[in-house]
Amino acid sequence: MMLPEITQEEQVELDKALYDALNPLASAIRSRETGLPADRMWDADPVAVALSVLAAWRAVDAEVKRLTANAAATAGSYGASYEQLGAVWGITRQGARKKWPGAITRPALATARPTSLETFGGTAELVQAPSGGWSWRGEGADGAFGAADDGACYATAEEAAAHAGAFLKEHAADTAGQP
Repeated sequence: MMLPEITQEEQVELDKALYDALNPLASAIRSRETGLPADRMWDADPVAVALSVLAAWRAVDAEVKRLTANAAATAGSYGASYEQLGAVWGITRQGARKKWPGAITRPALATARPTSLETFGGTAELVQAPSGGWSWRGEGADGAFGAADDGACYATAEEAAAHAGAFLKEHAADTAGQP
């Protein structure tokens, strides 16, 4: 399955979204390095500013790689093959196996062992019940604890993860106004 390339308009929107997401991170990095407020980031030496932006892109790159591996593992848990993963990514089956070595054989979503979700600065644990359903419990970055509502049991780990992710997003650390 080969996915079509994105359109020029989609590329422009993607670039804008990435820059909008990157600027607060680059400003925070620059502010930590200099002790200056984030809104004065661009007043610094151009080399130092450019290096702060590069450091922020490095953090984004690491996060994209982590999320990509999660997506490959999810596709594998639904039965996708390395050939399919490679086709979507534009690499060979062998390249996909090397890039995501546990994506197809990883049993975490198909077993009763807990699996964890880390996002928005918080963590949640997904647990499969003996009945086969899934539940979650977690702690947001703001210190709030949460769990599946009224002992809810979801049909899939992905559904439980979606609810856990919504909780973690709601309880992300408030970084507004912080240097």
